[in-house]
Amino acid sequence: MTPTDLPLIAPERRVSGIRPFKVLHHFGRLVEDKEDTEQVFHIIEATKGRRTHRQAREFILSAEGQRFLAEGQDIPAMLDDHERWAGLPENSVAQRYIAFMKREGLSAAGLVAESHKWAPPETLPRDLTQWYFDRLRDTHDLFHVLTGYGRDALGETSLLAFSYSQNHNKGLLFIAYAGARQIAKVSGTKAPLMRAVREGQRNGRAAAKIAHEDIAALMREDIDAARARLGIAKPVIHRECIRILEAEGNFREELTLGGAEAA
Repeated sequence: MTPTDLPLIAPERRVSGIRPFKVLHHFGRLVEDKEDTEQVFHIIEATKGRRTHRQAREFILSAEGQRFLAEGQDIPAMLDDHERWAGLPENSVAQRYIAFMKREGLSAAGLVAESHKWAPPETLPRDLTQWYFDRLRDTHDLFHVLTGYGRDALGETSLLAFSYSQNHNKGLLFIAYAGARQIAKVSGTKAPLMRAVREGQRNGRAAAKIAHEDIAALMREDIDAARARLGIAKPVIHRECIRILEAEGNFREELTLGGAEAA
């Protein structure tokens, strides 16, 4: 069955609303290990609301959404096909993305596999709404590259705030603010972490929706031109926080939400 054969919303799909106890349980596990990406997926699923589903519907029914459906592009496979982008300039989105993924030891397929740990494909509703949610997942690391947020704990929390304004999942915002609070608690920093999270939220709201872009075309763009076209502002407060954390001796790439390494 191709995506275009699927219903917009499968009969078994339910909008459960926010489940706070489930959110707190999985956030506690994320605090223990920030690399445990599976917990983020649990939190996102526990906080998908009507606004997120409404945005999915609007995009799927749009001209661009219908075009992407008809093309049937496999985004993870495309992103992981580094040879496809080999001839592009060093400052292209593709080359910056490849450098980021190699440096971090990541792959788009790996993110998909991580999501399948908590929700195997056969357990998910087979509908176009899931196709949209998969698209949000598959573009996550492109968000890192385009926004300039790293994979350290503060970078992840700021990016989640940015992503909340793009995708309207309240779980993302919860993790962002709770994560910033935890970093402050662990490090004792004087950096304005909450302001950095609010900046991410604000920047995400002002920018065009990255997951709604033609990803193949975006990869070919110069990254500075892409950021300008999409309206992605520089994370000024975030960078100031990094400067302060470094001056305090608090900033490390491995700084976790829980603080086991920072203690």
